[in-house]
Amino acid sequence: MSVLLEVLACALLVAGAAFALVGSWGLAKLPDFFMRLHGPTKASTLGVGGVLLASMLWQAMQGAPSLRELLITIFLFMTAPVSAHLMAKAALALDPKARPAIPPSPPRTPAE
Repeated sequence: MSVLLEVLACALLVAGAAFALVGSWGLAKLPDFFMRLHGPTKASTLGVGGVLLASMLWQAMQGAPSLRELLITIFLFMTAPVSAHLMAKAALALDPKARPAIPPSPPRTPAE
């Protein structure tokens, strides 16, 4: 059972590192602010979450389960979307031209 848990912890670490790498690559390479905003808020959040889950699993396997990693994970998953939303609203307030155009209304049918 211990080997299976160690493999699971390693898989969580590798998956978390891959997500964090993709998120940081998106932050560095995407051209627009709004596109760059998705890198840290989506992929990197999942990456850090995977690493924290692996840490929680490892601590539990050592016989000293820790609540600290769970609290960090909850705080991270609560604050990342809020901060991304606030940054997007601030960017739209600073540059109103960045706001997408309103889509045209569909044509009315004679029954209406």
